[in-house]
Amino acid sequence: MTHHELHGRTVAILATDGVERVELEEPRGALLGAGARTELLSIHDGDILARQLDMDPAGSFPVQRLVSNAKPENYDALVLPGGTMNPDQLRMDPDALAFVKAFVATGKPIAAICHGAWTLAEADVIRGLRLTSWPSIRTDLRNAGAEVVDEEVVIDRQFITSRSPDDLPAFCAAIVERFAESRQPQAA
Repeated sequence: MTHHELHGRTVAILATDGVERVELEEPRGALLGAGARTELLSIHDGDILARQLDMDPAGSFPVQRLVSNAKPENYDALVLPGGTMNPDQLRMDPDALAFVKAFVATGKPIAAICHGAWTLAEADVIRGLRLTSWPSIRTDLRNAGAEVVDEEVVIDRQFITSRSPDDLPAFCAAIVERFAESRQPQAA
């Protein structure tokens, strides 16, 4: 991708320890390749530890800002990667939930892959929404009021969701396209 349709946009990626490495790395790479800036937000500073297939250690990523110090108005879009442990911790963190709720209220696009939608369920922002996720959390999403389907990429209102790392090529293409279609970039 050589064009820069996301030039001037800043995308928040919210994750913590246990994030599935490819679900952070590939969307971030697609966004950077389209000209966006990304900022990794987390619930602690330093580095977050990544995993591969939930089991194996897969390096780390430096945290760029604490979510407690982040403001939704400074970002044009939000990405929630998966990995089982990652959203399980985020959904227990009041600052992470407050940020997600405030971000949803802006109407700006939010993308979640695999277990990432778990945080959206906890934030109580998916009632009446059509989305997809990793199979093991679909009951939780239904209980939070969502209509859950088994599709590669589901787009409903401001939300873009995918099921698993296998969906990453379609997910990455969809987020670049949808983030580019959303409102003009915020003033830097």
